[in-house]
Amino acid sequence: MEPLDEAIRAAGAAAYVVYASSADADMLYLTRFRTTDPIVYLKKPGERGALVLSQMEYERGVRESTAAVMTRADAGLTEILKEEKDRTRAYARMIAGLAGGGILVPPQFPLGLARELEQYHPVIVDRGTVAAMRAVKRRDEIREIRKVVLAAEAAVARAIRLIARATVNGGILHRDGKPLTSDAIRQEMHTLLLARGCRAQDTIVACGPDSAVPHLRGDGPLREGEPIIIDLFPRDELTGYCADLSRTVVKGEPDAKVAEMYRAVHGAKRMAASRAKPGVEGAVLHQAVVEFFAEQGFESNTRGFIHSLGHGVGLEVHEDPSLGPGGGPLAAGNVFTLEPGLYYPEVGGVRLEDMALLSPRGCTLLSKLGERLGV
Repeated sequence: MEPLDEAIRAAGAAAYVVYASSADADMLYLTRFRTTDPIVYLKKPGERGALVLSQMEYERGVRESTAAVMTRADAGLTEILKEEKDRTRAYARMIAGLAGGGILVPPQFPLGLARELEQYHPVIVDRGTVAAMRAVKRRDEIREIRKVVLAAEAAVARAIRLIARATVNGGILHRDGKPLTSDAIRQEMHTLLLARGCRAQDTIVACGPDSAVPHLRGDGPLREGEPIIIDLFPRDELTGYCADLSRTVVKGEPDAKVAEMYRAVHGAKRMAASRAKPGVEGAVLHQAVVEFFAEQGFESNTRGFIHSLGHGVGLEVHEDPSLGPGGGPLAAGNVFTLEPGLYYPEVGGVRLEDMALLSPRGCTLLSKLGERLGV
């Protein structure tokens, strides 16, 4: 927690405060406590951070959280509420008393509560200290991420098997005599993930022209000879850690243009993986892929390669570091995606995405699922 202590001191503050539920990745990272209701986390330099919980949640907090735990009564909130009925003002008074001075808060801190806190102490907005801490994964975090990657691989492999085993009638893929649809593939993947303790939303199974829109979910029957992008980003329901994985397949004979795009995307991902090392800027890797595609005859920006090379993955599907324009130096312990893609409305899109772990020696792919265009 030294970076957080240093940030508090550098800001001239007395404490760092988060007010959020565990849906906030910073709160979950700092406390390992899961709750649907907002709670208070407060840390002073040199001290263990503390959670303020209701009496009902106190015992669970002691068992589950890595932070110290106190009840709202111990923090003074019960007495404050006898005088102040507005809960936001009451919480501000409680936090101000615990902090005893200037308060450093994350960028996503509630504005209303910050305004009330300013009646007591200065409120300073931090610039991503905890996000930077989260970007460098510990060994236990990497273990948890690997588990989700394995679940994602199993789900995408099931989707590809369904497509490979489908029959074709009138150019439409069928299973058990009925059209095989994007929704049916999604349901199969989500069912497998639930059995492994993971959950996914907005899973992409996009075919043909739909695959040329990178984040379009896709719907309707899948078709022979057209690219199908499968992009899955599940979260472990217990730990909160995420994975992100994409494959592109074609049932039957792919179009020559799609095959050419696939070879270029596959080569771009391998090239980026070989160049990813601590100290290399994410922006430099992104630009290297732009130049690689240009050498292959594919443009970037509005057509062709139209998104970043990748992004960090952890307690959020998209977090630091960035592997796009403006992305800073990578560091050992970063976990990120490599996901080059090419998109043309007249033929569709191709995207291949794997998760990678950066060590002092270089880049290791965490996802091992095979790559094959035609199935």
